[in-house]
Amino acid sequence: MTIDANHLPATNRGAWQQRQFHRQYLMTQASRLFDFFEAASINPKGGFFELSDEGQPLSPENGLRQIHVTTRLIHCATIGSLIGRPGSDEIIDHGMRYLWNKHRDQRHGGYVWSLDDNGHADASKQAYGHAFVLLAGASAKLVGHPLADQVIADVTEIIETRFWDKKIGAVREEFGNDWSQISSYRGQNSNMHLTEALMAAYEATGDREYLKKATRIADLIINRNAAKLDYRVAEHFHEDWTLDKEFVGSEMFRPSGTTPGHALEWSRLLFQLFVLGRKEHSWMTEGARNLFRQAVELGWDKQHGGFFYTLDWDNKPIMREKLWWPVAEAIGAAAYIGGHDHDDYFQIWYRRFWDFAENHLIDHDRGGWHSELTEQLVPTSRLFVGKPDLYHALQACLIPLYPVTGSLTHGIIEADHPKRY
Repeated sequence: MTIDANHLPATNRGAWQQRQFHRQYLMTQASRLFDFFEAASINPKGGFFELSDEGQPLSPENGLRQIHVTTRLIHCATIGSLIGRPGSDEIIDHGMRYLWNKHRDQRHGGYVWSLDDNGHADASKQAYGHAFVLLAGASAKLVGHPLADQVIADVTEIIETRFWDKKIGAVREEFGNDWSQISSYRGQNSNMHLTEALMAAYEATGDREYLKKATRIADLIINRNAAKLDYRVAEHFHEDWTLDKEFVGSEMFRPSGTTPGHALEWSRLLFQLFVLGRKEHSWMTEGARNLFRQAVELGWDKQHGGFFYTLDWDNKPIMREKLWWPVAEAIGAAAYIGGHDHDDYFQIWYRRFWDFAENHLIDHDRGGWHSELTEQLVPTSRLFVGKPDLYHALQACLIPLYPVTGSLTHGIIEADHPKRY
Protein backbone atom coordinates (compact mmCIF):
# COMPACT_ATOMS: atom_id res chain seq x y z
CA MET A 1 0.00 0.00 0.00
CA THR A 2 1.28 3.51 -0.84
CA ILE A 3 0.54 6.85 0.74
CA ASP A 4 -2.19 8.89 -0.92
CA ALA A 5 -0.37 11.02 -3.48
CA ASN A 6 -2.95 13.78 -3.16
CA HIS A 7 -2.83 14.47 0.55
CA LEU A 8 -0.45 14.50 3.50
CA PRO A 9 -1.91 14.19 7.01
CA ALA A 10 -1.25 17.09 9.35
CA THR A 11 1.03 14.89 11.46
CA ASN A 12 3.45 14.51 8.54
CA ARG A 13 3.15 17.85 6.78
CA GLY A 14 6.18 19.91 5.88
CA ALA A 15 8.91 19.37 3.35
CA TRP A 16 11.52 16.75 4.09
CA GLN A 17 14.08 19.20 2.73
CA GLN A 18 13.61 21.30 5.86
CA ARG A 19 14.16 18.41 8.28
CA GLN A 20 17.58 18.12 9.85
CA PHE A 21 17.92 14.35 9.45
CA HIS A 22 16.92 14.43 5.79
CA ARG A 23 19.39 17.21 5.06
CA GLN A 24 22.14 15.19 6.73
CA TYR A 25 21.04 12.13 4.75
CA LEU A 26 21.28 14.03 1.46
CA MET A 27 24.75 15.39 2.17
CA THR A 28 25.92 11.95 3.29
CA GLN A 29 24.69 10.43 0.03
CA ALA A 30 26.41 13.18 -1.95
CA SER A 31 29.65 12.55 -0.07
CA ARG A 32 29.46 8.81 -0.76
CA LEU A 33 28.99 9.52 -4.46
CA PHE A 34 32.05 11.75 -4.48
CA ASP A 35 33.98 9.03 -2.65
CA PHE A 36 33.03 6.46 -5.27
CA PHE A 37 33.70 8.52 -8.39
CA GLU A 38 36.38 11.11 -7.80
CA ALA A 39 39.73 9.38 -7.29
CA ALA A 40 38.86 6.26 -9.29
CA SER A 41 37.79 8.29 -12.34
CA ILE A 42 41.06 10.12 -12.84
CA ASN A 43 43.09 8.81 -15.76
CA PRO A 44 46.74 9.74 -15.10
CA LYS A 45 47.23 10.20 -18.86
CA GLY A 46 44.48 12.85 -18.90
CA GLY A 47 40.72 12.86 -18.79
CA PHE A 48 38.58 10.42 -16.86
CA PHE A 49 37.73 6.74 -16.82
CA GLU A 50 34.21 5.39 -16.78
CA LEU A 51 33.73 3.00 -13.88
CA SER A 52 32.54 -0.56 -13.39
CA ASP A 53 30.00 -1.57 -10.75
CA GLU A 54 32.92 -2.09 -8.37
CA GLY A 55 34.37 1.35 -9.09
CA GLN A 56 37.25 0.24 -11.33
CA PRO A 57 38.10 1.69 -14.78
CA LEU A 58 35.98 0.06 -17.50
CA SER A 59 38.55 0.35 -20.30
CA PRO A 60 42.01 0.84 -18.79
CA GLU A 61 43.65 -0.85 -21.78
CA ASN A 62 42.89 2.03 -24.17
CA GLY A 63 41.53 4.75 -21.88
CA LEU A 64 38.45 5.73 -23.88
CA ARG A 65 37.32 9.25 -22.93
CA GLN A 66 33.92 10.49 -24.08
CA ILE A 67 33.24 14.19 -24.00
CA HIS A 68 30.10 14.02 -21.88
CA VAL A 69 32.07 12.09 -19.24
CA THR A 70 34.87 14.66 -19.22
CA THR A 71 32.56 17.65 -19.02
CA ARG A 72 30.08 16.26 -16.52
CA LEU A 73 32.85 15.42 -14.09
CA ILE A 74 34.19 18.97 -14.42
CA HIS A 75 30.70 20.23 -13.59
CA CYS A 76 30.36 17.88 -10.61
CA ALA A 77 33.81 18.75 -9.29
CA THR A 78 32.80 22.42 -9.50
CA ILE A 79 29.81 21.60 -7.32
CA GLY A 80 32.22 19.87 -4.96
CA SER A 81 34.47 22.92 -4.83
CA LEU A 82 31.54 25.26 -4.17
CA ILE A 83 30.30 23.21 -1.22
CA GLY A 84 33.84 22.82 0.17
CA ARG A 85 34.85 19.31 -0.92
CA PRO A 86 38.67 19.01 -0.68
CA GLY A 87 40.33 17.72 -3.85
CA SER A 88 37.73 19.15 -6.20
CA ASP A 89 39.85 21.93 -7.70
CA GLU A 90 42.53 19.50 -8.90
CA ILE A 91 39.85 17.42 -10.64
CA ILE A 92 38.44 20.53 -12.33
CA ASP A 93 41.92 21.44 -13.56
CA HIS A 94 42.62 17.87 -14.73
CA GLY A 95 39.40 17.84 -16.75
CA MET A 96 39.63 21.36 -18.14
CA ARG A 97 43.14 20.83 -19.45
CA TYR A 98 42.14 17.61 -21.19
CA LEU A 99 39.04 19.28 -22.61
CA TRP A 100 41.02 22.22 -24.00
CA ASN A 101 44.13 20.38 -25.16
CA LYS A 102 42.65 17.09 -26.41
CA HIS A 103 38.89 17.21 -27.04
CA ARG A 104 39.24 20.58 -28.78
CA ASP A 105 39.98 20.14 -32.48
CA GLN A 106 42.72 22.65 -33.17
CA ARG A 107 42.57 22.07 -36.93
CA HIS A 108 38.85 22.26 -37.73
CA GLY A 109 37.45 23.79 -34.55
CA GLY A 110 34.88 22.32 -32.21
CA TYR A 111 35.21 19.40 -29.83
CA VAL A 112 35.47 15.72 -30.79
CA TRP A 113 33.17 13.15 -29.23
CA SER A 114 35.75 10.69 -27.92
CA LEU A 115 39.45 9.89 -27.72
CA ASP A 116 41.61 7.04 -26.54
CA ASP A 117 45.34 6.68 -25.94
CA ASN A 118 45.92 6.50 -29.70
CA GLY A 119 44.06 9.70 -30.58
CA HIS A 120 40.53 10.30 -31.89
CA ALA A 121 38.18 7.37 -31.40
CA ASP A 122 35.12 9.24 -32.70
CA ALA A 123 36.04 12.60 -34.19
CA SER A 124 32.47 13.68 -34.97
CA LYS A 125 31.11 16.99 -33.70
CA GLN A 126 27.91 16.46 -31.72
CA ALA A 127 25.54 19.16 -30.44
CA TYR A 128 25.03 17.05 -27.30
CA GLY A 129 28.74 17.12 -26.54
CA HIS A 130 29.09 20.84 -27.22
CA ALA A 131 26.23 21.57 -24.83
CA PHE A 132 28.21 19.91 -22.07
CA VAL A 133 31.39 21.77 -23.06
CA LEU A 134 29.49 25.01 -22.44
CA LEU A 135 28.22 23.66 -19.11
CA ALA A 136 31.74 22.69 -18.06
CA GLY A 137 33.17 26.08 -19.01
CA ALA A 138 30.38 27.97 -17.25
CA SER A 139 30.79 25.83 -14.14
CA ALA A 140 34.58 26.20 -14.08
CA LYS A 141 34.24 29.98 -14.35
CA LEU A 142 32.41 30.01 -11.01
CA VAL A 143 35.54 28.74 -9.27
CA GLY A 144 37.94 30.89 -11.29
CA HIS A 145 39.62 28.28 -13.47
CA PRO A 146 42.04 30.03 -15.87
CA LEU A 147 40.75 28.22 -18.97
CA ALA A 148 37.06 28.86 -18.29
CA ASP A 149 36.68 32.10 -20.24
CA GLN A 150 38.52 30.63 -23.24
CA VAL A 151 36.34 27.55 -23.27
CA ILE A 152 33.13 29.58 -22.94
CA ALA A 153 34.12 31.98 -25.74
CA ASP A 154 35.30 29.19 -28.03
CA VAL A 155 32.32 26.87 -27.66
CA THR A 156 29.85 29.77 -27.78
CA GLU A 157 31.23 30.75 -31.18
CA ILE A 158 31.08 27.16 -32.41
CA ILE A 159 27.48 26.76 -31.26
CA GLU A 160 26.53 30.05 -32.89
CA THR A 161 28.28 29.50 -36.23
CA ARG A 162 27.99 25.73 -36.69
CA PHE A 163 25.02 24.40 -34.74
CA TRP A 164 22.51 27.17 -34.14
CA ASP A 165 19.59 27.47 -36.55
CA LYS A 166 18.40 31.04 -36.13
CA LYS A 167 15.21 30.48 -38.10
CA ILE A 168 14.08 27.56 -35.96
CA GLY A 169 15.58 28.54 -32.61
CA ALA A 170 17.38 25.26 -31.89
CA VAL A 171 20.58 23.45 -32.80
CA ARG A 172 21.43 21.11 -35.64
CA GLU A 173 22.53 17.74 -34.39
CA GLU A 174 25.80 16.43 -35.77
CA PHE A 175 28.65 16.92 -38.20
CA GLY A 176 31.75 15.11 -39.35
CA ASN A 177 35.14 16.13 -38.08
CA ASP A 178 35.53 18.59 -40.98
CA TRP A 179 31.98 19.93 -40.44
CA SER A 180 30.49 17.95 -43.29
CA GLN A 181 26.87 16.98 -42.64
CA ILE A 182 26.36 13.50 -41.23
CA SER A 183 22.57 13.38 -41.22
CA SER A 184 19.46 15.53 -41.34
CA TYR A 185 18.32 14.25 -37.93
CA ARG A 186 17.10 16.75 -35.38
CA GLY A 187 16.66 15.82 -31.72
CA GLN A 188 15.35 17.23 -28.47
CA ASN A 189 17.94 15.63 -26.16
CA SER A 190 20.85 17.79 -27.30
CA ASN A 191 18.62 20.86 -27.22
CA MET A 192 17.42 20.06 -23.70
CA HIS A 193 20.97 19.83 -22.41
CA LEU A 194 21.91 22.97 -24.31
CA THR A 195 19.07 24.73 -22.50
CA GLU A 196 20.66 23.64 -19.22
CA ALA A 197 24.08 24.85 -20.38
CA LEU A 198 22.79 28.16 -21.74
CA MET A 199 21.23 28.97 -18.37
CA ALA A 200 24.51 28.11 -16.65
CA ALA A 201 26.40 30.35 -19.08
CA TYR A 202 23.98 33.19 -18.39
CA GLU A 203 24.50 32.79 -14.65
CA ALA A 204 28.28 32.74 -15.08
CA THR A 205 28.57 35.67 -17.48
CA GLY A 206 25.42 37.77 -17.13
CA ASP A 207 24.96 37.71 -20.92
CA ARG A 208 21.22 37.51 -21.60
CA GLU A 209 21.78 36.24 -25.15
CA TYR A 210 22.28 32.82 -23.59
CA LEU A 211 18.92 33.09 -21.88
CA LYS A 212 17.21 34.17 -25.11
CA LYS A 213 18.49 31.06 -26.87
CA ALA A 214 17.35 28.85 -24.00
CA THR A 215 13.88 30.40 -24.18
CA ARG A 216 13.63 29.78 -27.92
CA ILE A 217 14.57 26.12 -27.49
CA ALA A 218 12.06 25.63 -24.68
CA ASP A 219 9.35 27.28 -26.76
CA LEU A 220 10.02 24.90 -29.66
CA ILE A 221 10.38 21.65 -27.73
CA ILE A 222 7.75 22.19 -25.04
CA ASN A 223 5.38 25.02 -25.88
CA ARG A 224 4.99 24.19 -29.59
CA ASN A 225 5.43 20.42 -29.51
CA ALA A 226 5.03 18.72 -26.13
CA ALA A 227 2.00 20.84 -25.18
CA LYS A 228 -0.01 19.61 -28.17
CA LEU A 229 1.08 16.02 -27.44
CA ASP A 230 -0.51 16.06 -23.97
CA TYR A 231 2.86 17.06 -22.48
CA ARG A 232 4.71 14.04 -23.79
CA VAL A 233 8.13 15.13 -24.98
CA ALA A 234 8.81 14.21 -28.60
CA GLU A 235 12.39 13.03 -28.99
CA HIS A 236 12.97 12.92 -32.72
CA PHE A 237 12.36 15.25 -35.65
CA HIS A 238 13.01 15.55 -39.36
CA GLU A 239 15.24 18.29 -40.74
CA ASP A 240 12.29 20.68 -40.97
CA TRP A 241 11.41 19.95 -37.32
CA THR A 242 8.31 17.92 -38.09
CA LEU A 243 7.82 15.03 -35.70
CA ASP A 244 9.41 11.68 -36.55
CA LYS A 245 7.52 9.03 -34.56
CA GLU A 246 9.18 6.14 -36.40
CA PHE A 247 12.79 7.02 -35.68
CA VAL A 248 14.98 4.20 -34.35
CA GLY A 249 18.50 4.98 -33.17
CA SER A 250 20.78 4.69 -30.17
CA GLU A 251 18.59 3.87 -27.19
CA MET A 252 21.15 5.47 -24.89
CA PHE A 253 21.16 8.96 -26.40
CA ARG A 254 18.21 8.84 -28.83
CA PRO A 255 15.63 6.57 -27.20
CA SER A 256 12.58 5.39 -29.11
CA GLY A 257 9.09 6.75 -28.51
CA THR A 258 8.85 9.01 -25.49
CA THR A 259 11.07 9.04 -22.42
CA PRO A 260 9.46 9.92 -19.06
CA GLY A 261 12.89 10.81 -17.68
CA HIS A 262 13.32 13.59 -20.21
CA ALA A 263 9.90 15.03 -19.38
CA LEU A 264 10.96 15.15 -15.73
CA GLU A 265 14.27 16.75 -16.62
CA TRP A 266 12.50 19.34 -18.74
CA SER A 267 10.02 20.07 -15.94
CA ARG A 268 12.83 21.24 -13.67
CA LEU A 269 14.73 23.09 -16.40
CA LEU A 270 11.56 24.83 -17.56
CA PHE A 271 10.73 26.05 -14.06
CA GLN A 272 14.34 27.20 -13.65
CA LEU A 273 14.13 29.09 -16.94
CA PHE A 274 10.96 30.79 -15.75
CA VAL A 275 12.73 31.94 -12.58
CA LEU A 276 15.85 33.16 -14.39
CA GLY A 277 13.77 34.85 -17.07
CA ARG A 278 12.23 37.17 -14.48
CA LYS A 279 9.00 35.16 -14.51
CA GLU A 280 8.05 36.58 -17.89
CA HIS A 281 6.55 33.46 -19.52
CA SER A 282 3.73 31.99 -17.45
CA TRP A 283 3.34 29.03 -19.84
CA MET A 284 6.61 27.69 -18.44
CA THR A 285 5.29 26.96 -14.95
CA GLU A 286 2.10 25.40 -16.31
CA GLY A 287 4.22 23.36 -18.68
CA ALA A 288 6.58 22.25 -15.91
CA ARG A 289 3.73 20.99 -13.73
CA ASN A 290 2.05 19.20 -16.64
CA LEU A 291 5.28 17.54 -17.74
CA PHE A 292 5.89 16.29 -14.23
CA ARG A 293 2.36 14.95 -13.74
CA GLN A 294 2.25 13.24 -17.13
CA ALA A 295 5.64 11.60 -16.63
CA VAL A 296 4.51 10.24 -13.25
CA GLU A 297 1.09 9.15 -14.48
CA LEU A 298 2.32 7.45 -17.65
CA GLY A 299 5.82 6.37 -16.79
CA TRP A 300 5.80 5.17 -13.18
CA ASP A 301 5.42 1.40 -12.80
CA LYS A 302 2.49 1.14 -10.41
CA GLN A 303 3.25 -2.50 -9.61
CA HIS A 304 7.00 -2.57 -9.01
CA GLY A 305 7.96 1.10 -8.83
CA GLY A 306 10.50 2.99 -10.91
CA PHE A 307 10.09 4.62 -14.30
CA PHE A 308 9.87 2.59 -17.47
CA TYR A 309 12.68 3.83 -19.69
CA THR A 310 10.64 4.38 -22.87
CA LEU A 311 6.97 4.38 -23.91
CA ASP A 312 5.36 4.08 -27.32
CA TRP A 313 2.88 6.63 -28.63
CA ASP A 314 0.03 4.66 -27.08
CA ASN A 315 1.79 5.13 -23.71
CA LYS A 316 2.73 1.46 -23.43
CA PRO A 317 6.24 0.54 -22.21
CA ILE A 318 8.81 -0.26 -24.89
CA MET A 319 11.89 -0.70 -22.72
CA ARG A 320 10.63 -1.83 -19.34
CA GLU A 321 14.01 -1.49 -17.61
CA LYS A 322 14.28 1.05 -14.77
CA LEU A 323 17.30 3.34 -15.09
CA TRP A 324 18.82 5.41 -12.32
CA TRP A 325 18.77 8.77 -14.01
CA PRO A 326 14.97 9.25 -14.46
CA VAL A 327 14.50 8.77 -10.71
CA ALA A 328 17.35 11.19 -10.01
CA GLU A 329 15.76 13.74 -12.34
CA ALA A 330 12.36 13.15 -10.75
CA ILE A 331 13.82 13.95 -7.32
CA GLY A 332 15.35 17.17 -8.60
CA ALA A 333 12.13 18.17 -10.36
CA ALA A 334 9.91 17.45 -7.35
CA ALA A 335 12.25 19.43 -5.10
CA TYR A 336 12.51 22.35 -7.51
CA ILE A 337 8.84 22.69 -8.37
CA GLY A 338 7.88 21.92 -4.78
CA GLY A 339 10.08 24.79 -3.66
CA HIS A 340 7.68 27.13 -5.47
CA ASP A 341 4.43 25.17 -5.46
CA HIS A 342 3.55 23.82 -2.01
CA ASP A 343 0.97 21.33 -3.28
CA ASP A 344 1.32 18.09 -1.27
CA TYR A 345 1.50 16.23 -4.59
CA PHE A 346 5.13 17.18 -5.20
CA GLN A 347 6.20 16.41 -1.64
CA ILE A 348 4.51 13.00 -1.66
CA TRP A 349 6.27 12.05 -4.89
CA TYR A 350 9.57 13.49 -3.69
CA ARG A 351 9.40 11.10 -0.74
CA ARG A 352 8.35 8.17 -2.91
CA PHE A 353 11.24 8.75 -5.30
CA TRP A 354 13.72 8.77 -2.43
CA ASP A 355 12.15 5.63 -0.98
CA PHE A 356 12.73 3.92 -4.32
CA ALA A 357 16.30 5.20 -4.63
CA GLU A 358 17.21 4.14 -1.10
CA ASN A 359 15.69 0.68 -1.39
CA HIS A 360 16.59 -0.22 -4.97
CA LEU A 361 19.06 2.13 -6.70
CA ILE A 362 21.70 3.05 -4.14
CA ASP A 363 24.42 0.40 -3.99
CA HIS A 364 25.02 0.43 -0.26
CA ASP A 365 27.74 -2.23 -0.43
CA ARG A 366 29.98 -0.87 -3.20
CA GLY A 367 28.96 2.76 -3.59
CA GLY A 368 27.27 4.67 -6.38
CA TRP A 369 23.83 3.90 -7.78
CA HIS A 370 22.88 0.86 -9.85
CA SER A 371 22.54 2.19 -13.37
CA GLU A 372 19.82 -0.19 -14.53
CA LEU A 373 17.25 -2.55 -13.05
CA THR A 374 14.93 -5.09 -14.65
CA GLU A 375 11.20 -4.52 -14.52
CA GLN A 376 11.22 -6.59 -11.32
CA LEU A 377 14.03 -4.37 -9.89
CA VAL A 378 16.98 -6.74 -10.24
CA PRO A 379 20.27 -5.06 -11.29
CA THR A 380 21.03 -5.65 -14.97
CA SER A 381 23.10 -4.14 -17.80
CA ARG A 382 21.11 -4.36 -21.03
CA LEU A 383 21.76 -0.73 -21.93
CA PHE A 384 24.32 0.62 -19.46
CA VAL A 385 27.46 -1.13 -18.24
CA GLY A 386 28.91 -0.21 -14.87
CA LYS A 387 28.10 3.08 -13.15
CA PRO A 388 28.22 5.66 -15.91
CA ASP A 389 28.42 9.01 -14.16
CA LEU A 390 28.16 11.13 -11.05
CA TYR A 391 26.10 13.91 -12.61
CA HIS A 392 22.46 12.80 -12.23
CA ALA A 393 22.61 11.24 -8.76
CA LEU A 394 24.74 14.02 -7.26
CA GLN A 395 22.32 16.71 -8.36
CA ALA A 396 19.41 14.69 -6.96
CA CYS A 397 21.14 14.76 -3.56
CA LEU A 398 22.01 18.45 -3.59
CA ILE A 399 19.24 20.31 -5.44
CA PRO A 400 16.88 19.83 -2.44
CA LEU A 401 19.39 21.46 -0.08
CA TYR A 402 19.73 24.83 -1.80
CA PRO A 403 17.54 27.77 -2.87
CA VAL A 404 15.58 27.07 -6.05
CA THR A 405 16.41 30.44 -7.59
CA GLY A 406 18.43 29.19 -10.56
CA SER A 407 20.75 26.26 -11.17
CA LEU A 408 22.25 24.17 -8.37
CA THR A 409 25.56 26.04 -8.56
CA HIS A 410 23.65 29.34 -8.43
CA GLY A 411 21.77 28.12 -5.36
CA ILE A 412 24.97 27.06 -3.59
CA ILE A 413 26.56 30.46 -4.18
CA GLU A 414 23.41 32.28 -3.13
CA ALA A 415 23.21 30.29 0.10
CA ASP A 416 26.80 31.15 0.96
CA HIS A 417 26.80 34.71 -0.40
CA PRO A 418 23.20 35.95 -0.40
CA LYS A 419 24.11 39.55 -1.20
CA ARG A 420 25.80 38.47 -4.46
CA TYR A 421 22.41 37.91 -6.04
